[in-house]
Amino acid sequence: MNPVSTFELLPAIDLRGGRVVRLRQGDFGRETAYGADPRLVARGFVDAGASWIHVVDLDGARAGEPRQLDLAAMIVAETLGRLRVELGGGLRTPEAVAGALATGVARVAVGTAAIRDPGFAARLVEHHGPERIVASIDVRDGLALGEGWREGSPGLPAADAVAWLADAGVATFEVTAIDRDGLLAGPDLDLLGSLVALDRGRIIASGGVTTVADLLAVAAAGCGGAIVGRAIYEGRIDLAEAVRALGDAQSLDA
Repeated sequence: MNPVSTFELLPAIDLRGGRVVRLRQGDFGRETAYGADPRLVARGFVDAGASWIHVVDLDGARAGEPRQLDLAAMIVAETLGRLRVELGGGLRTPEAVAGALATGVARVAVGTAAIRDPGFAARLVEHHGPERIVASIDVRDGLALGEGWREGSPGLPAADAVAWLADAGVATFEVTAIDRDGLLAGPDLDLLGSLVALDRGRIIASGGVTTVADLLAVAAAGCGGAIVGRAIYEGRIDLAEAVRALGDAQSLDA
């Protein structure tokens, strides 16, 4: 199957204190604010033709429990019937995951808790289905980390994390190259290619995607999608143009 044909382009809305922000390399001390009303940002993504939005509750990620579910529900209401929303950040218990899904999001991304305990991911997949549970893996120096923004966080080889979570029933993995996240440095195609080659599930790229050419390269590497944030907010990627380019690539290879 042509990888572009099922490619998911996910513009990102990272929430901190109710605002839309981006962090550099996951560092809470290196924040840039891009908007005061996430609903307006979401509306713009709808107008550009996006089919997904990737929402992260950064306050929840730091606290270890959701903090902005009401705002996530507002984004869902703003975009209902026009695109799908996924939500991550602080989802470390079955109750937190259930509460996030109750906002109306199509799926949730779990990271720290799943990496520490693949059995947790297995229980979520069994209860909610693999289409609603995504594993979010932050990678630094080849290691999958929990709480990836913290220097010195313990980790395990990224390939092992994917394999263990795939054995638990996870089918989709969002992989963030921490050393490139928010830096507009280009995607880590070597890392992504090595994980795609495992053939243990769909790999969605995050970190460093800066141009439409980067998106096409990620798709050509076999990834199932890409999360894009800062490059959209700073005008490096025109979202509508990116949607068209991916559609054109699909048509050419159909």
